[in-house]
Amino acid sequence: MLSRKTLNAVLAFSVLSIATSSVYAKPPSVTQEAYEGAPSGINPDVTKDLITSDGPKMTVYEFDHSKKIFFERCAGCHGVLRKGATGKPLTTDITRERGDVYLKTFITYGSPAGMPNWGTSGDLSEKEIDMMARYLQHEPPEPPEWGMKEMTDSWKVYVPVKDRPTKKLNKYNIDNIFSVTLRDAGQVAIIDGDTKKIINVIDTGYAVHISRLSSSGRYLYVIGRDARVNLIDLWMEKPDNVATIKVGLEARSVETSKYKGYEDKYAIAGSYWPPQYTIMDGFTLEPKQIVSTRGMTVDTHEYHPEPRVAAIVASHEHPEFIVNVKETGKVLLVNYEDVDNLSVTTIPAARFLHDGGWDKTHRYFLTAANKSNKIAVIDSKERKLEALIDAHEIPHPGRGANFDHPKYGPVWATSALGSDEITLIGTDPKKHKKNAWRVVETLHGMGGGSLFIKTNPKSDNLWVDAPLNPDSTLSQSIAVFDIKHLDKGFTRLPIAEWADLGEGVKRVVQPEYNKAGDEVWFSVWNGKTEESALVVVDDKTRKLKTVIKDKRLITPTGKFNVHNTVYDIY
Repeated sequence: MLSRKTLNAVLAFSVLSIATSSVYAKPPSVTQEAYEGAPSGINPDVTKDLITSDGPKMTVYEFDHSKKIFFERCAGCHGVLRKGATGKPLTTDITRERGDVYLKTFITYGSPAGMPNWGTSGDLSEKEIDMMARYLQHEPPEPPEWGMKEMTDSWKVYVPVKDRPTKKLNKYNIDNIFSVTLRDAGQVAIIDGDTKKIINVIDTGYAVHISRLSSSGRYLYVIGRDARVNLIDLWMEKPDNVATIKVGLEARSVETSKYKGYEDKYAIAGSYWPPQYTIMDGFTLEPKQIVSTRGMTVDTHEYHPEPRVAAIVASHEHPEFIVNVKETGKVLLVNYEDVDNLSVTTIPAARFLHDGGWDKTHRYFLTAANKSNKIAVIDSKERKLEALIDAHEIPHPGRGANFDHPKYGPVWATSALGSDEITLIGTDPKKHKKNAWRVVETLHGMGGGSLFIKTNPKSDNLWVDAPLNPDSTLSQSIAVFDIKHLDKGFTRLPIAEWADLGEGVKRVVQPEYNKAGDEVWFSVWNGKTEESALVVVDDKTRKLKTVIKDKRLITPTGKFNVHNTVYDIY
């Protein structure tokens, strides 16, 4: 039974959380906690520790252990500097005022505003909770900055441009190659989409987040959560690394120049820490320009020291990169015509900008401000905010899905982390003006916990995953809708069951089409020590086509087809 003092602390914290929360409509699900609580890519050992006399006594061991817990479980929400991100600030002026009992209660039981119940869930022991309560009353460890010297020191060119092939040396159908993230192995698998055979497994950074292709389709750029960028040449007899660089301590996004006349010329990488973006030579990864994103928030106009760079896309209308700055809620149009004298247009949108993608014309960029439950529409031609649209329960589109709705015309779709709702937004202001930039229909999928939604111009199917849903029946399946008959609901396909892997969590994640648009590939993402697989489904019949198994396929997640990634087909 709780003591009166502890009970009062719980009640006080719950009331305070509800009263001060402006972005949560209701308590988040387990799926949201799992997503936001992803480990930071920063190695805690490189931080500068500040065990001050103003905080409660801690041994070096206790401080180091608490620091590790914070970076693994807390930094994703509260920020590396604890200034607040999608979670609330945990600065010492707040934590010392609250005190030990309050903080231990806060960590143990969680809150209606989104704090996980680390104690009652069994994730943290009573001793660890006591340490964390004291740790939060000390100044946060400071990760080092990462500037031009550090980048240049990390930059390696393994094969100079002059020594690279002048023509393709292999017989692979490069347009149908897949780059597959092997998350926990720190690798990507290059797979031949025609033969379904692994061409090469290439060492990369920790927890690769995405792969992007150069405009020509020759070069593959891979970025890990540890901010390492790998440049892979697909023209080599056996595709492999030709250059690498580390652009910070934590990152998630990379993109390449696509505007006419600048094909393959530049690459850009966005960092979580330090909060900045880096423009590089597209052929060598030599760093050319580094720009900080620290600044004022779009709504309260308060200074934020850690606004992380989320999604980046390459404009087709101007020589520009479109950069999402998450915590400040601003979209930057970074013109690369003169990288020594950058011209940057800032578009206020909504806080917590994350993933997004193009409409089918490649003029409008639709991006989710996830914790604000908004979709921002950026007109890349006119360089302005076209619309800000309400969405449901933490939209997470990946890059979204474009298709022609039988009633409303062209639409772009996003699924969500926090609910089963799939939001369809009209995207044609010319022929379907009354439907443009509004929610025209809401579908219902298997449940919350969706990360990706996908279709193809040659398909009548809309595929929606739910890998973070707490129900294993749903997280191991895929929902598929008939675009011509959306009113009939979805069909659930047991993808993990088809993979026949035995033990493990076996989450099914990220549908991705082949070049022809007649196959859909799914990752069956199992534990690091358990067997994983890729499942290939015939798009027309929705029947199993093949299962790709290999002991080297360790925790496969994202898959990126060369043709579809080059031409922004989704």
